[in-house]
Amino acid sequence: MIVGIPREIKDHEFRVAATPGGVELLTSSGNTVLVGTGAGEGSGFADEGYARAGARLVSNEEAYGGADMVLKVKEPLPSEYGLLKEGLILFTYLHLAADHELTKVLLEKKVTGIGYETVEMPDRSLPLLIPMSEVAGRMSIQVAAHFLEHTYDGRGKLMGGVPGVRPADVTIIGAGTVGTNAAQIALGMGAHVVLIDRDMPRLRHLSEVLHGSLTTLSSNPRNIADAVSVSDAVIGSVLIPGAKAPRLVTREMISSMKPGSVVIDVAVDQGGCIETSHVTSHSNPTYQVDGVVHYAVPNMPGAVPRTSTYALSNATLPYAVQLANLGFKQAIAKTPELAKGVNTYQGNVTHIGVADAFGLEDQPPTNLLCSNRFVALGGIGLQRSGGS
Repeated sequence: MIVGIPREIKDHEFRVAATPGGVELLTSSGNTVLVGTGAGEGSGFADEGYARAGARLVSNEEAYGGADMVLKVKEPLPSEYGLLKEGLILFTYLHLAADHELTKVLLEKKVTGIGYETVEMPDRSLPLLIPMSEVAGRMSIQVAAHFLEHTYDGRGKLMGGVPGVRPADVTIIGAGTVGTNAAQIALGMGAHVVLIDRDMPRLRHLSEVLHGSLTTLSSNPRNIADAVSVSDAVIGSVLIPGAKAPRLVTREMISSMKPGSVVIDVAVDQGGCIETSHVTSHSNPTYQVDGVVHYAVPNMPGAVPRTSTYALSNATLPYAVQLANLGFKQAIAKTPELAKGVNTYQGNVTHIGVADAFGLEDQPPTNLLCSNRFVALGGIGLQRSGGS
């Protein structure tokens, strides 16, 4: 297979989809790898390293146009839509439930879109999302501490306080990978942390293994509102795999916060879980609503590309090699979790979360793939994944 690895063009996105070592693994299996010139520079990987690994250095256009499969980190931007073609396998973070335009393009061009974020194991864990969730969770507290400084219009509070002075109050909504990693860092810095989730066994477990000033609360509107109102920083880390994030923090809750408080919406790449959040960028990361500083950069781990590239490629490379060596149909037949990652195929939406995000209804089955049903709607096939 011919595998393309283009240079990422999203604002301040310095990650790359594969290290030179990953490229060597692909080429040693007989695959051809096209790497966009400069693709790895932001992560500290020179073009020469890719060349030594057997890659051909090409333009970004060639990395798309000459490839059977494109490996990326982030979803294609509008300027890249014209480079997509029928039959292309696109293996990257897609977040389609929050991006109607990209979904439409993938369907029209009949691109096979496999989203890292929807590859799902039998225990419902998300092996290709976990590494970046770990990074984003840990970064969220660094970012919150930074923007709590008065220099950046924050309240001027030190996250851990000092003896005799109260530490910052941090509320984390969602106790998954992002929330757990955020809680570890916040507690390590000495903050008082309120961790909110609807999964009581998860909260019981975290109350046993996390150490510091931790309060756990069952998720409901009243508990969220009360916690947010007294928080110096709120971390939104809610996830429903493949679907739009629920809006759990309302404008009214934000208005109850003290001026200079900070909100970090890590879920913004799936639409956001905070009503007042909208996508920002590393170049212009914050804005204010009712005096509350909002940070909603969808590619937070791109700011630490050396760590992030290694962490991401460690997880994604085995699946990429399998796709390249076996081809799409054999790979997903052999690997059920990879089949769950398929979001679009031959003009069909193939993930229930994406279908539900756009209000699509079930119709009689018209096709079958990987034991999942395809349904027709307005001439476009849609799949609902069984049991998800």
